[in-house]
Amino acid sequence: MELGIYLCRKQYGGAPSTATSCKMARSRNDIATIEQLAMLNKLNNFLSTLIAPASADSRPEHTLQLATAVLLIEVMKSDANMADPEQAAILKILRERFSLSDAEVAQLTELGHRTASSANDFHQFTSLINRELDPSEKIRIIEYMWQVAYADGTISAHENHLMRKIGDLLYIPHRDYIGAKMRAKPAELD
Repeated sequence: MELGIYLCRKQYGGAPSTATSCKMARSRNDIATIEQLAMLNKLNNFLSTLIAPASADSRPEHTLQLATAVLLIEVMKSDANMADPEQAAILKILRERFSLSDAEVAQLTELGHRTASSANDFHQFTSLINRELDPSEKIRIIEYMWQVAYADGTISAHENHLMRKIGDLLYIPHRDYIGAKMRAKPAELD
């Protein structure tokens, strides 16, 4: 069953048809538009592929892409000033790391923002990363996160705390965590 239909039926006690349930949803203004339901369906389908177990050889590349995008966005949101350089750093990292087109990067960041906004914690992302990625890939994600944190020229206490927290959740040894931080630090900040 599609997520939108499920939400309508759950909210209204099981409408007899898709059209009826969606009309009820529109008339009661509980769900803003059918387009939002479609987006929820797309997000649900995408996330379902992330949750499905996969072997190391067949692991979908978008697992790393979405998890990385969400964590990068969380670093950007962690300080009081979400600066343009941080957003530009996220776009650059995603484009170069995953060889994505501008349209794919835009779609991934939009999905990343939505996913980050709806997430209750980091565990769902870090547990997926721990399950699917090897240590060198996890260290690379930490380095990318530091690049975003350094993009505005300063590291806030909130950014520093978030970085340490994610590093711990990813079981990154302290020496590798510091190494990633030093590699990401721009020369002009030394």
